[in-house]
Amino acid sequence: MSDAPNPESKGLIGRFLAMPADSVPKTIFVAVTLCLFASMIVSAAAVSLRPVQEANKLRDKQLNVLQVAGVYEPGMNVAEAFAAFEPQVLDLATGEFTDQFDPATFDDVAAASDPELSVALDNDPASIGRKAKYRVIYLLKADDGSLDKVILPVQGYGLWSTLYGFIALEKNGNDIFGLQFYQHGETPGLGAEVDNPRWKALWNGKKLRDEAGEVQITVAKSQPAAGPDYYVDALAGATLTSVGVDNLVRFWVGEEGYGPFLARLQAGEI
Repeated sequence: MSDAPNPESKGLIGRFLAMPADSVPKTIFVAVTLCLFASMIVSAAAVSLRPVQEANKLRDKQLNVLQVAGVYEPGMNVAEAFAAFEPQVLDLATGEFTDQFDPATFDDVAAASDPELSVALDNDPASIGRKAKYRVIYLLKADDGSLDKVILPVQGYGLWSTLYGFIALEKNGNDIFGLQFYQHGETPGLGAEVDNPRWKALWNGKKLRDEAGEVQITVAKSQPAAGPDYYVDALAGATLTSVGVDNLVRFWVGEEGYGPFLARLQAGEI
């Protein structure tokens, strides 16, 4: 009588091990096992790296705020320089600050997807669908504590993507200091020229409203009747991206956006 083990005596595991290495069941088993193992490694890495990712995300936002306000210098400590800014959660409907949320943790982009914290837009030139009721804005203070600039987040659809950025205004709430986008998916060499320093420089010194209080700032191929103070030349070869930027800026500085806040700012109530 042979002393060799009988595979069938070992049950299911024994029969599985006795199969040829290139059999379909073994191939599927190995593939599934490797996939599960790899997914566990990826999940563990994602969890462990999340604090680093969040820190980098915060630093990137702070860096863009510094840049659009014109205070960033290469090599500077971003966190220390950002301390000159005062974040505030703004109620868009009233134009007043609220202490309902912590400006350090409130995510106004995510709030736009929350039915409790946002409203659906009927008039939606920026093509954002829903608007958060609250936005985090940044007040740049001078050395004596007085207001220097106001940094407002803006967003809207271009040709291929939603553009997210900031517009910096002087303390009078009407003169533009700068416009900068930190996230978009526009066409390289065309719509992506919104990142070109020469085009961004065109925004400096432009005005939002005329003396009658009407929003006049325009991105177009030709100068509007309002005059050069309200005109930014459109991007060459990127008509739809330019239209998107025009729409989103006019939306956010209008009554549906920061209009109530800017009115209070111009009245000296901030």
